[in-house]
Amino acid sequence: MISPAFWWQAIKLALSQIRANIGRSLLTALGIIVGVASVTTVIAALDGLKDRVLTEFETFGANRLLIFPDRPDGYPRNLYPWKDVRLKVEEIDAIAQHCPSVRVVTPITSLKTAVQHGERILEGISVTGIRPAWHETENRSILEGRPFNSIDEEEARQVCLLNDDAIRELGLPADPTGEHIIIGARRYLVVGTVETIQSMMLGINTSSAEIFIPFAMAARLKDDDFFFRATAMIRSPELAAEAESEVRFVLRKMRGLDGDEPDTFEVAAIDQFIDQFKALAAGITAIAGGIVGISLLVGGIGIMNIMLVSVSERTREIGLRKAVGATPSAVLMQFLLEAVVLCLVGGAVGVLIGEILAIGLTFIPDAGLDQAHVPLWAIIMSFSFSAAVGVIFGMFPAIKASRLDPIEALRHE
Repeated sequence: MISPAFWWQAIKLALSQIRANIGRSLLTALGIIVGVASVTTVIAALDGLKDRVLTEFETFGANRLLIFPDRPDGYPRNLYPWKDVRLKVEEIDAIAQHCPSVRVVTPITSLKTAVQHGERILEGISVTGIRPAWHETENRSILEGRPFNSIDEEEARQVCLLNDDAIRELGLPADPTGEHIIIGARRYLVVGTVETIQSMMLGINTSSAEIFIPFAMAARLKDDDFFFRATAMIRSPELAAEAESEVRFVLRKMRGLDGDEPDTFEVAAIDQFIDQFKALAAGITAIAGGIVGISLLVGGIGIMNIMLVSVSERTREIGLRKAVGATPSAVLMQFLLEAVVLCLVGGAVGVLIGEILAIGLTFIPDAGLDQAHVPLWAIIMSFSFSAAVGVIFGMFPAIKASRLDPIEALRHE
């Protein structure tokens, strides 16, 4: 049995060999350094992006349901025409009346049109039709003026809300309340400004000019088969399952769907999207880490080559060790430890470089990587892989050294 003193002496000898050939050691470990640095940087970027997106999801709210039309998979399209699949206003009203777990629900629709104020004309601006409940479901506060009310919706008034980006792009004053803008061919009164939400969903900055009009007014501007989705606010996150069941029951009943017929809509809680995104992010991280980790194998080949050179250079030393009583297992462990220590040193340098690059990612503007960091598990994984590479690729040179004949080794020039 090899004593603890042997391990300590072997490690010190391995470190002394690295110091004695510092240039060659660094070049040898370059593949390990690049591999570990690349892996940790990629993981830091993906982990930071995941944290950012999950934060956005949490900001969006865990007590919401998204309701939208959805054709069943695997069925002919003509069996479920669009007029039967799309959501209808009366269905949203029924959800509000007959779903006790739902506090409020609002339909949401968008249309692209030209918007004008004075000489400024913005083409293709997204104008969103909402009901007053939207302010509660989206948790978007009013900065100036007032929100939409029930009268705006019932009478389909030509009023609108703007966010800061829309105010700036249209050249309106900081408080545009009371101003008029042209949306399409109609004149609308600005009744308030709504908070701008800076969102970095999936790394894409989705902040832009936003204009809101009453849903009833938006419905008049579209044809009878216009598309819309709905957002519902659940009374509490614990009631998510009950709310989903209630909404599904109401919609199936209103659409006359039998028990064996598939849903022609989708009802999903935000928690479902969070779980799906976590699974997707884990898969992307594993694939990216695996691809970048190929460089570790390249580094391992370099380690094996240099250890073979080291065995050749130290043949007389090996012969002398054996002559004074060193066993083949002791020689094998000595060279194997040198390979492992070299890989671990390269791994440590790679982790350090990865940490520096991860910090650098946080300073890239508009990249959504301000939360990039190297997680502890990635550091542990990097050192584990480095040690494994040292064992795997250092084994052959170590075995070769342990099998040298001491007499022949002492004769080696």
